[in-house]
Amino acid sequence: MSSQENKGAANSPFYTPAQDPPAGTALDPASAPTLFQPLRVRGLELHNRFVVSPMCQYSADDGHLTDWHFAHLAQFMIRGAALTIVEATAVTPNGRITPQDSGLWQDSQTAPLKRIVDFAHSQGQKIGIQLAHAGRKASTVAPWLVPKGHTSAVASKEHGGWEDNVWAPSAIKYAEGYATPKEMSRDDIAAFVQAWKDATRRSVEAGVDCIEIHGAHGYLLTEFLSPLSNQRTDKYGGSFENRTRLLFQTIEAVRSVIPESMPLFLRISATEWMEHESSPSWTIEDSIRLAKLLPAAGVDLLDVSSGANSANQKINLHRYYQVNLAGQIREKLQKDGLKLLIGAVGMISNAEMARSIVQEGKDASAEGTGAATHDTVEVAEESGQVTQADLVLVARQLLREPGFPLRVAHQLGVEVKWPNQYHRGGWSRNAKI
Repeated sequence: MSSQENKGAANSPFYTPAQDPPAGTALDPASAPTLFQPLRVRGLELHNRFVVSPMCQYSADDGHLTDWHFAHLAQFMIRGAALTIVEATAVTPNGRITPQDSGLWQDSQTAPLKRIVDFAHSQGQKIGIQLAHAGRKASTVAPWLVPKGHTSAVASKEHGGWEDNVWAPSAIKYAEGYATPKEMSRDDIAAFVQAWKDATRRSVEAGVDCIEIHGAHGYLLTEFLSPLSNQRTDKYGGSFENRTRLLFQTIEAVRSVIPESMPLFLRISATEWMEHESSPSWTIEDSIRLAKLLPAAGVDLLDVSSGANSANQKINLHRYYQVNLAGQIREKLQKDGLKLLIGAVGMISNAEMARSIVQEGKDASAEGTGAATHDTVEVAEESGQVTQADLVLVARQLLREPGFPLRVAHQLGVEVKWPNQYHRGGWSRNAKI
C-alpha cells in the first residue's frame, strides 16, 4: 500500500526519507506564536523564524569545506532550524581570518559546499552562505592557538599566513596580535568587488537559497564604514556617502549575479560602542541612516550585530544589548514605511526570549519608550513591548543544544514536526524540561 512506502526526498542525489513537512514546522501554524509561523523573503519561504547564525570553525582545507563542516551543519538542519547560514567564507585568499577559513575564490571550492547544500535540501531545509573579507583582521591563528594572556596572534608565513598582504581602507593596525595592514589601492578595490561577484556566482552554482554580506565585526566592509579605521581622502573616505560607497558597490555586485527571487541579507555592527571617546565612530544613528537606503539597493534583511572594530570598545552588556539595537532600527524603518526585514542575534538562549523578540500583534502603545527600555531575560507578550525583529539568529546556544528549536517549541506548547527518524524522541506533552 502507498501508506507503507518510505518515500525518498524529491530531487535528492541520494536516498533519504522525505521530511514532509520539514522538522521544526508547526503542525498548526495559525495557532502558533510568530516564532513558529512561516516567513517569506522574496522567493524563499522559511517554515519558522530560527536561523543558524554563521559560525567560524577554522577547519577548512585551503578554503575547501570538509567533513567537519558537514557534521557541524547537518546537526542543525535535522533539528528544526528553518535556515542554516554557512560560516564567513572568504572571497579572496587574503580575506580569510585564519589560514583554515572557508573560501570561494576558486571553482574547486564549490563542490564541497554543494554537498552540504544538497543535504540541507534533502531535509526540506533552506541554506545560505555568508561571504566575507576579513580586512585588517586577516592572517591570524585559530583562537585556540592564541598564547595565554593574548587576544590574538598573527599567522606567520611558515604556518600559511600572509601578514605582508593584509588589506584595509587605511594602514591602521587593529591591535596587538594583528598584522599591520596596507592601504588598498583603487586596483585592489576593483579586484575586491570582482571577487564578490565570482564568489557569489559559485554560491549560486552550489545551490544556496540566500546570500549574506558580512559587513560587521571589524572586517573589511566595517572598516570602510567607520571613520576610526577609514581615513582615506579619496572617494572611499571622509563623508558618510564615501565611506558607504564600497558597501553599496558590493551589494550591487552580488545582486547582479543572483536570481531576482533570491534574498540578500546584510550583517552590520550597528554601533562600534565607541561613543565614550571624542573621535567620530560608527553609531546606531549611522546604522539607521544606512538601513533606510538598503531596500532600494536590493537588500531584503538586515542582520544586526555590533562592535569589534576597536579594541577600546565599551559595551553595556546585558541579555538584550544587541536585540535592542535591532529593535531601534526596525522601529525607525516602520515609521518611514520602509520594508526591510530585521534579524536579531546575541544571547538568545531561552524560549520566552526567542518568542518575545519576533512576536507580532503586540500592543504598540509603548512605542516611543523605545525597544531599549528592557534588559530582563523574559519579556511577556502582553507587556506592551513592540516587536524587535522578524527572525532570530542563534549560534552559541545551538553549539550547546543543537535541538534548541525543538525544545523551545515544547516549552511554548507548540506541536512541531520532528525528523521522521527521531519521532520517538519527543517529550510527552506535559513533560518539564
